[in-house]
Amino acid sequence: MNLNIVPAKQGLTWVKQGIRTFWRQPLAFTGLFFLFIAWVSLLSMVPVLGAALALLILPAATLGLMVATEQAASGQFPMPTVLMVAFRAGQQRLKAMLVLGGMYAVSFLAVMAMSALIDGGGFAKVYLANAPITPEVVNDPDFQVAMWFATLLYIPLSMLFWHAPALVHWHGVPPLKSMFFSAVACWRNLGAFAVYLVSWLGVFIVCATVLLTISSALGGKDLSGVVLMPGALLMAAMFFTSVYFSVKDCFDLPSPGSETQA
Repeated sequence: MNLNIVPAKQGLTWVKQGIRTFWRQPLAFTGLFFLFIAWVSLLSMVPVLGAALALLILPAATLGLMVATEQAASGQFPMPTVLMVAFRAGQQRLKAMLVLGGMYAVSFLAVMAMSALIDGGGFAKVYLANAPITPEVVNDPDFQVAMWFATLLYIPLSMLFWHAPALVHWHGVPPLKSMFFSAVACWRNLGAFAVYLVSWLGVFIVCATVLLTISSALGGKDLSGVVLMPGALLMAAMFFTSVYFSVKDCFDLPSPGSETQA
């Protein structure tokens, strides 16, 4: 397993590869992403432990989307069962993935708990418990501070877990080591990831502007809300498709069709 250092411009290439691969199999990726969302949403509805369970399986579900991208990039049609690939990788890999998921759940909930110290848990309830978002809530200064504080804390958390599911699955790296290597890879390729995130932000803004302009011209504000949400989900599906390429360029992954590597 080698860590590769890529130029900053590679971040834009990851975006292009993600979008291009998505449109090779748009129906498959749309279905997989909605299945991914449904899976997480159903688990989050479990009383008391719902949020923790949803966070627990997130690395495994993200890995499933990576494998789906790998298959589509090699000309295959990803089936819905690909989301369960982590659960078919053998007992040792499955245990490691669940441990990684547990670490992610604890870390994320800790971020939410720290944000609750600022606004009394208002932002955490919106994010984890689907509490209603009202103008009064959004305009509350404490809510806004908590939101940005949580966002700031999530940046190093995302660096720790960005590559980790792939390293656990394809290279058999233990969870803690995979998190360390993931953070190092993100830091060593900080320029590429900065370009990557800025490029995706630009894609989201442009697409949202186009959708709002068209929907407003056709049906006014009522149609804008109807069109914007599916469009945002479509963009999110493309974003998740591009994640595989960012991991693949930072670390040597097995050739397409090889689910695991010793």
